[in-house]
Amino acid sequence: MLTVFPKKYLGQHFLHDEKIAKKIVQTLSFIGYSSIVELGPGMGMMSQYLIDRTNDLFVIEIDTESVKYLHKVFPTLKNSIINMDFLQCNPMLSSFALIGNFPYNISSNILFYLLKYRKFIPEVIGMFQTEVAERIRSAAGSKTYGILSVLIQAFYEVESIFTVPNNYFFPHPKVKSSVIRLHRKSGVTKKVDDAVLFKIVKVSFNQRRKKLRNTLKSLNFSESFYKIPILDKRAEQLSVQQFIHLSRQAG
Repeated sequence: MLTVFPKKYLGQHFLHDEKIAKKIVQTLSFIGYSSIVELGPGMGMMSQYLIDRTNDLFVIEIDTESVKYLHKVFPTLKNSIINMDFLQCNPMLSSFALIGNFPYNISSNILFYLLKYRKFIPEVIGMFQTEVAERIRSAAGSKTYGILSVLIQAFYEVESIFTVPNNYFFPHPKVKSSVIRLHRKSGVTKKVDDAVLFKIVKVSFNQRRKKLRNTLKSLNFSESFYKIPILDKRAEQLSVQQFIHLSRQAG
């Protein structure tokens, strides 16, 4: 029987429950896209159900052993299996959903990739470490509210789907896992300068306990910017919309 051995250095924890895999795939909305890109298919637990939902499926896998397995088990995907590092890929399609049991060791990198290429990606269905999932959907005032919370929520609606016990994976991860859906917002942030917003958010949370008026001085915005009243607050006290407001005033 063909099998793939999970590799620790790739952060592989293979989902082995078919009901969970099918449930994840069924959450795809197909609103604003028809193509799907699966990241890190491993042994194709989700791929087998994705094949039934779209004729335009691409799977991206860095592990050569997994790629060989996928070619043998899913011959219909032979022209759609891409053996490379997802983070080095430029979007191949004009619009696609991103789905996967994401490697936990690169989950933050995947999210920053999403932000960079969000105009191509209207929806994400992802399995994340629960701690990361909670950080993504945290609100102002929470201890887990931070850079990813603000930047993801600025551009995407965040929805928790369900949690997955660690015994549904091989090997068992030491952390809990959660599936979340990100659906891109339309028109809300058209006038936002990404570079300015990202800079403000990152600098603010690098010194999250300081008042923003002091923290943001290093960015040398106009004198009028530093008179904005909410700069008397700390980063963790500002809502996503308030950060967007600051970026518009600074831009």
